[in-house]
Parts: sequence; C-alpha cells; structure tokens
Amino acid sequence: MNEENKEIVETEECREIASQKKLNKILLLAFIGMTLIAAGLIIALAAANKEKNKTPGTTPTVTETAANATETPALTQTATPSATPAPTDSPEVSPTEAATATPTVTPEVSPSPTEAVTPTDVPTPTAAATATPTQAPTNTPTPTVFVKESGTPVANHGQLQVKGTQIVDKNGKVYQLKGVSTHGLQWFPQFVCLETFRCIRDEWGANAVRLAMYTDENGYCAGGDKAKLKALVKNGVNYATQLGLYVIIDWHILHDYDPNQNKDEAKKFFEEMAKEFCDYNNVFYEICNEPNGGVGWSSVKSYAEEVIPIIRRYDKDAIIIVGTPTWSQDVDIAAKDPIKGYNNIMYALHFYAGTHKDSLRSKMKTAIEAGLPVFVSEYGICDASGNGACNEPEANKWVAMMDTYGVSYMIWNLANKNESSSLIRESCKKLSGFTEADLNQEGLWLIKMLGGKLPPMTEKEKEDLINKAGGSGGGDVAAPDPVIGKGSGSGLTVDFASVNTWNETDYKCYQFGVTIANTKGSSARNWKVVITFNADVKTDNFWCCDAKCSGKTLTLTPANFNNVIGANQTTSDIGLILQSKSLLKISSVTITCE
Repeated sequence: MNEENKEIVETEECREIASQKKLNKILLLAFIGMTLIAAGLIIALAAANKEKNKTPGTTPTVTETAANATETPALTQTATPSATPAPTDSPEVSPTEAATATPTVTPEVSPSPTEAVTPTDVPTPTAAATATPTQAPTNTPTPTVFVKESGTPVANHGQLQVKGTQIVDKNGKVYQLKGVSTHGLQWFPQFVCLETFRCIRDEWGANAVRLAMYTDENGYCAGGDKAKLKALVKNGVNYATQLGLYVIIDWHILHDYDPNQNKDEAKKFFEEMAKEFCDYNNVFYEICNEPNGGVGWSSVKSYAEEVIPIIRRYDKDAIIIVGTPTWSQDVDIAAKDPIKGYNNIMYALHFYAGTHKDSLRSKMKTAIEAGLPVFVSEYGICDASGNGACNEPEANKWVAMMDTYGVSYMIWNLANKNESSSLIRESCKKLSGFTEADLNQEGLWLIKMLGGKLPPMTEKEKEDLINKAGGSGGGDVAAPDPVIGKGSGSGLTVDFASVNTWNETDYKCYQFGVTIANTKGSSARNWKVVITFNADVKTDNFWCCDAKCSGKTLTLTPANFNNVIGANQTTSDIGLILQSKSLLKISSVTITCE
C-alpha cells in the first residue's frame, strides 16, 4: 500500500473510533437519566404509601435521657450469691434450717438461683417450697401506669417529718411513702443494686425502699458476716440516695422475739449508721421489726428508750420507726403508752391481707384516732405465712383505708423466692426490665396499685369500710386473762395459748399461737391437735397448719412443710384467729401422731 492510500485508511479508522465514543457517551447519559427517574418514582410511591398508612393523632415516644442511663453507683456492689435460702418474713413464718430426710419443723423453701458466683461462706440449704398461685404469665412488658414526677421524690419533698399522725414534706404537705421492702439481705443481696432500685422508681412508681437486715437466721447476730451485711446496708442507702428515694434501715428481728435479746448489738449498729448518715435527708431507722413470742409493749418500749437516744445523738431529725408486739400489730396498745420526749417517732403496723382484715384495721384506726403516728413498714396481699392465695379485694380495702388516714406503706418483698409474697417469679433472673411474665400476682397488683388503677371505691364504701373497722381493736380486751391449754400424747407435747384478744362486732376474737414439741427419739409424722372449748368457735384465718371447726371443737393438722417433726425438734410458727360469741375457756387439748 502506498503512503497516500495508507493515510486514507487511518483517517477512516479514527472517524469510526470517535463516532463509537460519542455513541457510548450518549448511551451512558441516557442510562443515568433513566435511573434517576426510576429512583424518583420509588421515593414518591414510598411517601404516598406512608401517608396512606399514617395513624392520626400519634406522637413519637421520647427516649430515656442519657444522663439517667449513665448513673454510677456510689459504692461497689456486693457479689450476688447463688442458690441461697430464702426464709419467709411474715408475722409467723421464717425457715432457718436445711431440709433432711427427716425434715425440721420450720418451713423450708427452694433456693433462689442467681447469675453471680456463690460466696463459699454462705450456707445454701434447699427443700421443697409451696407453689405460688398466680395467673398465667405473658411476655407483655410491664406497663408503666403511674404518673412520673419531674424530679426525684427526695428532690421534690426533701426532709420528711412527723406532724400529728402523718408524715409531711419540706413544704408541710402530707406525703405518703409507698415503697418496697427487700427480703433478708443475707439471702437476696443481688436486688440491692442501682439497677433494681431505678426500676422500682421509674417502672413501678415506688418512692422508697426498705433494707431488711435479719438479726437471726444466719443474720447479723446469728453467725452472719457483719461486715458484708453492713456494706449491703450502706450500699443500699447510697443507691437510694443517688436515685432520690427514701430508704429505711430495718433491724429485722423475728425469731429472736424480744428486741432486748440483742440490744447491745442494736445500739452499736445504729450508732454506726446514725454517724454515717446523719447528714442525709432521706434515711429512716426501723429499730425492731416484729417483736413477738409473748413480749409485751413495756419491754419493747424500754428497748426503744435506750436505742432512740443513741440515734438522736448524731441524727437529730430522721424519722424512727418502733415495732409493736404481736408481730407489729398492737399499735392500739402502744397508743395508750407512747414514747415521750422525742419528735419524729412512728409505730409499725404489719398486715397480710389474706389473714388480717377488719379486726386489725380496727386496731390501726383506734391507734391513729388516739393520736399515734402509724407506719405500715411491711405488708403483703397473701396470708400471714407469706404464701397461699392472694386476696386482692382485702388488699384494696387496706389501701383505701391507709390512704384515707395518710398512712405510708412498704410491700414485702423484693425477691424471686418461690412464694406468694415475693414480687418476682423464682424463674426470673433479671434485676430490672421485668415483663408481666416475670412477676408474681403480688408484683402485678403492686404496679396497678401504685399507678392508681385499683377498682375505685365510692365515698360511701370508704365510710362503710372505716365504720366496719370501728371496734376498739385489741385495746378492748374481751378476756382479761390469757386463754391457755396444754396437752400431750404419742411422745408429743402441745402448748396452745392466746397472744391477743379483741372485740369485733358481735364476736370475741382470739389470736392463738401453737407450739408442738417432739420429745421422743424418733420422728413424728401426721400430727393432729384437737381442742375443745366451752362454746362454739369458728375460723377462716390460720397459718402453717390446716384448721377446721365443728361446734365447740377445733382440729389442727399439718401444713405440707411441717408434716414431719424430727426427733427432739419443736415447731412454733403455727397460729390462727378464732371467733366466738362467748368468752372462751379450754376444756381439753389432745395430740396424736403416727
């Protein structure tokens, strides 16, 4: 090919390449344009669909503030023990020993498993527990039904004081504490934490927490680790303070009966606590939980008059709660002879709605109308054993009456023990964020109650409720002398004695305590106690036993946990309330067993 022809061919190839590039550019621009148009159509269709499905009147949910989520504890949290015993803290029952092939006479419960390591120095007995009757669980989140305050309870209400029979806040307005009591700190320390306390404040609506430090049953005065228990109390106070909650330090006597038994320890303990928290404006001191076992008010009062001055030496203003005899029920008796010379003193009343009804409400009314400041530092909606069926109608009556008189109240208990009085199910290992399926019936009722969602009562119904509790309670004793009976048989002995009596409408009411001792060298099984009286009797309130009345005859048989009494063992947690239209006398007492 000559040079001229070669030049012509190269020129043609260049033109073809240039033409192809131009075509490619046009195609690329067309593709981009079509893509943009398609994207625009998709966005427009999505917007139209969203507008179509939008529900009128809805508003976005405001999330919790970051500040609330980043609070840090003031003190190091104590390790959560695993599989620890959880005795009932009710007026009548609190098991202490491990189950064996021959069970002891005190009620036993299953351990409360948790997610942390078990300290080696904490005993872990196990045994069968009474099943908790509750409604079918759901996975629905626990509803927040109360109206939240802007600010914390303590920030809004400050230092509280007693005025007349009520608590008033820094502005002089009546203020009720409506809170939650822990179970024994030696068994359920995991719930003494910032996470759980924030939950009971923000999700449940409580404004106070009670720290129940047992003095017996491997507690502070019975072999417990004093340093750990005091650290739990102090941590609990600081967590509550950080969250703006009020907090009660509870010297939780129960099976040590008379607070004077460990008086010296109590004095040293409260001196240390008062020194540490004297500048706090949210701390209460409960100096004796439930005096019982026949101890009288004069003995409790004497104890209080030694402990109160020690607290007042350091903390001049904090409210001090004094327990009353018969598992903190005899507030009417205390009202006749109150402690003098100190301000900001209140008196404990404890009830369990399945057992305690108009007769105990009568005692509360009698005490308050006599001018005694009453604080319900422990209550439950089941029976007095801490177990059995929940009685919401009676619990609702109690709330209505306490609210009428401005009485503060703390529910028992913040734990996952397998019993009706525990707020949390045994199967739940959470510390917060509880769903309906995580809570027992009492826990669900508590949230409803704190949210003001109980069935409303008319003013007439409230008036009738108060009038029905209008008797003079235990202060008007129908039988001035104790009603006592003793019996023996089959190697067993039984003591049957009244611990309290009162008038209720047309009836004389008697609260009895029963002690059964096995004096032989082998176990006793399926015991039965039969008591005959001079008049007809009836009962619908009893605990740690089964009780049946027929005319003048009362028959007591075991509960499931005390069916067997070990060799040389004793049970003393059995109790009941009898009613009769006559003053009672005991004709005979017999006991048999297999």
